[in-house]
Amino acid sequence: MGVEPASVLVGGSSSLTLMFQMMLTAYQFGLKDAASAWKNEGEVKFICPVPGYDRHYTVCEQLGIKMINVPMTSTGPDMDAVESLLKADKSIKGMWCVPKYSNPTGVVYSDETVERIAKLGQIASANFRVFWDNAYSVHDLTANAPQLASILDATRRNGTEDSVVQFASTSKITHAGSGVAFVAASAANLAGFKKFLNSCTIGPDKVNQIRHTRFLPNKEALMAHMGKHAALLNPRFDAVLSGLSKAFEGTDLGAWEKPVGGYFVSFDTRKNCAKETVRLAAEAGVKLTPAGATYPYGKDPEDRNIRIAPSVPTVPEVVGAMEVFVTCVKLASVKQQLASIS
Repeated sequence: MGVEPASVLVGGSSSLTLMFQMMLTAYQFGLKDAASAWKNEGEVKFICPVPGYDRHYTVCEQLGIKMINVPMTSTGPDMDAVESLLKADKSIKGMWCVPKYSNPTGVVYSDETVERIAKLGQIASANFRVFWDNAYSVHDLTANAPQLASILDATRRNGTEDSVVQFASTSKITHAGSGVAFVAASAANLAGFKKFLNSCTIGPDKVNQIRHTRFLPNKEALMAHMGKHAALLNPRFDAVLSGLSKAFEGTDLGAWEKPVGGYFVSFDTRKNCAKETVRLAAEAGVKLTPAGATYPYGKDPEDRNIRIAPSVPTVPEVVGAMEVFVTCVKLASVKQQLASIS
């Protein structure tokens, strides 16, 4: 996580649980004191770069927090849009970020984007927090992986350390559901969060924690382990990207990123073709993430984005699934074109 141990709280198996608990604390109880609780300020809003991670949106929905879409670019969230929104609307209390191999686009935030995010605390309303979900921090697929700038260093340079809370876990490193999760934050944020945790838990599974320290005793062991992950994942990603390139390169039927890490490939159909593509694929026996899942409230305004997750199937299964997928994209596009003519 790029921070000193004193700034890290090690929890149970789920970083999503820590995110929910952190947001609940900020909303209901306040991370500084009761007066800082978001609920005291009426309507609360959150900025959501899209396409993004559906479980983040579920956390906001559970607490009744209104979500505002901001487009993702090749360097991270559209920061001009983010800064304009914060200057104009003081009810915005936070922003979701997946800064490295963003879910689902695979984008790595540029140094400039990280710096601008670190400065948001200077223009946002009081008690604003960026939820920095660095879920894929060591999930590289290439030897010369892009490096993510340190958000902690950037906030310290800009006097905004309280404005960012970082999260990570080993769920996609060791075992999903039985890993170890982390939150890194300023001393003030950790103090407020620990006050909440003291009322709801005695503590996490320490046997599981020591199991992880013995399996991954240092960074070298961690990176060697992740090299084995890359060896398993690369053929699957290659199968997806090869299938897309062969079917759609040079056409207007689809657009996609070519990630060098993480777990997903983001694909955009023509407008108003994603739902039909997913439906056709399901009829043919290929299960995809629901169209719209990568947008708040499950509503992709252009009905374009589909998240492809190739990590679980075997390589031959991925190849077969991609043959079905590209055929369904083509069929959905043809049906749309014929409907516009008739």
